[in-house]
Amino acid sequence: METTQTQSTPQDPPDGAFEPYKPRSPEFHAAADALRGLRQDLFHQAFAYRPLPRMAVDGPLTRHLPERLKGYAAWTPHAVVAAGAVVAMLAGVAGSDAGGGSVLCGLLALVPVLLTLVRPVGAFWLSFAATAATAVLGGDWGSWPWPPGSLVSHLLVLTVVAIRTRPRTAAWMWLLTALYGFCAETVFGYGHYDTDTAPMLVVSALVLLVVTVRHIRRQAEQEVTAQQTVTEHERSRRTLLEERTTIARELHDVVAHHMSVVAIQAEAAPYRVENPPPELEKAFATIRENAVAALTELRRVLGVVRAEDYAAPDAPQPTLADLDGLLANVREAGPAVDKVVTGAVRELPQGVELSAYRIVQEALSNTLRHAPGATARVEIGYVLGGLGLRVVNGPPPAPHLVKPSPGAGHGLTGMRERVSMLSGEMTAAPTAEGGYEVTVFLPVPAAAPATEDGA
Repeated sequence: METTQTQSTPQDPPDGAFEPYKPRSPEFHAAADALRGLRQDLFHQAFAYRPLPRMAVDGPLTRHLPERLKGYAAWTPHAVVAAGAVVAMLAGVAGSDAGGGSVLCGLLALVPVLLTLVRPVGAFWLSFAATAATAVLGGDWGSWPWPPGSLVSHLLVLTVVAIRTRPRTAAWMWLLTALYGFCAETVFGYGHYDTDTAPMLVVSALVLLVVTVRHIRRQAEQEVTAQQTVTEHERSRRTLLEERTTIARELHDVVAHHMSVVAIQAEAAPYRVENPPPELEKAFATIRENAVAALTELRRVLGVVRAEDYAAPDAPQPTLADLDGLLANVREAGPAVDKVVTGAVRELPQGVELSAYRIVQEALSNTLRHAPGATARVEIGYVLGGLGLRVVNGPPPAPHLVKPSPGAGHGLTGMRERVSMLSGEMTAAPTAEGGYEVTVFLPVPAAAPATEDGA
């Protein structure tokens, strides 16, 4: 049995039916986007009120002016535009041979330039209308289609509007200016043997090119500044995380030592008592299990923040008792370092001792880095509520030889993290003599008094 397949021929859709969708060409989309941009830049809210903002007075020249002069200097852009408008008006009056109409020609050159102060896009369209009116009233057959006043006025309008808008708007204004000039020459240029459309287009193209390059450069500087801000923020955040990771590694050794001692003492305690009760053995066993479990969890957490190339330190973590060795190493690098200890020296918690040592170490490192050759002084005060530290250095002997350090500020970040971890207080600021001072207070809870039986 054979099956016959037939293929129907497409027919025109009946009246009222929708035709199938046909994709548009890239050229069509490009033209549509261009027309949409033209409407957005020069037609949509063309006469909207957009006053020219005052100039910032924090530049290298204006920041040194008195406050009263700064108030006047902020109006500099408005004064420049007004001066340009006066020049355009004078050119319009001088270039017109219409007798009494020369004043009107001057006003037609003046108003569009002044309008750029409040309605920039509207001033562009008004400039076209004023140019056409001046060409009719002026009677100057030597300049067509741009009389002298209109030529100066339109160039000023193009410049101000291009500065106040974006490069795409400048391109549209130049194209419309060229279109106006060619249409004026073609339709109304009969009898005019010399036209100034070409000079207008050349000069306006150069002016708009300079303004566009200025726009692009400013935008690039803003993007670079924004990127540098983001980069600096990320660098500070990464430095902060690295400092916290370093503190976590160091404190791990301190806490792990204490937890190991607790576990060992809990295991050995029942053997020190003859015939201990079962409840006591069970309590010590529970203490040991909890200590071992806490130590295991601590090591697991440390494994998360530990770098791949991290190597466990061979020596125990330093304390304030090792501070003399640190000061000796600093003295070998050149500067003289004095140490002053006040109060009754006593043993502090190991975390406080470690943080105090690292703070002094970082403060002296900053002295070597930012004030090479300067003298330093380390003051340690044992007070009732905690430990006070003060590290101060004098000005460098040769400030002109000090090179800026790319790591400035990172050491202070680590010190602040250590102080914040211990709920302490810290200040760091330059001194009146030109040096630098770091002051830290680390609170230490008072030890519980021992009972008479030594418990």
